[in-house]
Amino acid sequence: MRFFHKLSVFLLVALAFSNAQAGELTRAQVEQLLAKADKQHPAPLKRKDLTDLDLSGLDFRHADLWGADLRRANLSHTNLSGLNLDLTVMTNIKLVGADLSNTSIFGVSLMHADASGANFSGSRVIAVMEGANFSNADISNADWAADMKNQSMGLMRANLKGANLTGANLSNSKLGRAMLKHAKLNKANLKNADLYSADMDGADLTGADLTGANLSSAKLHDAIFTDAITTGARFDNAQHKPAGLGQ
Repeated sequence: MRFFHKLSVFLLVALAFSNAQAGELTRAQVEQLLAKADKQHPAPLKRKDLTDLDLSGLDFRHADLWGADLRRANLSHTNLSGLNLDLTVMTNIKLVGADLSNTSIFGVSLMHADASGANFSGSRVIAVMEGANFSNADISNADWAADMKNQSMGLMRANLKGANLTGANLSNSKLGRAMLKHAKLNKANLKNADLYSADMDGADLTGADLTGANLSSAKLHDAIFTDAITTGARFDNAQHKPAGLGQ
């Protein structure tokens, strides 16, 4: 709880600073900045107010979006691959089919975001993502595990409480200590995923593939594993493990 309180305060301060530093931009203005940008001279969108803009389909790989306010913006089918999106504000953002592979997203609110079908492969994410839609997203080989180096701020982890991960590919992903309470993981691919000490109370894993997954010390109270594949999965010291699952 300490982390989420401090994160909320930090985001509010960052947002206030953002609004004080930048005015509204139009899609046309953003396109002009992107057209002139290159790797050495990225489009200067740092801390810019881009709320409610339709930016769908644009290529942001040569843009600096650090700390930008992207609330309710439509970034569906955009290319954000490899960017540093730390401290952006992304509540209610649309990222349908967007490419966020190898991105860094730290200290961010992605609450109620629609990232269905998005590519987060290889990404590093520590964010509040309650109620977000990641259905059919590619989150393979991603590192969304808790940041154990910042314990002075409380447990900094991926908060996916109530998130929709139906059909998502989470194979080989790191989700240690993630909050997945009441998350929908129906038919998700969790092969070889590391879910050590994750809070999965009430999660729905109906039809999920957990082959080789590590659920050691995970919280599984009221979790649903109907028709899930658990071959080679580890459940040692898991709390409230349903009967019939492996060790």
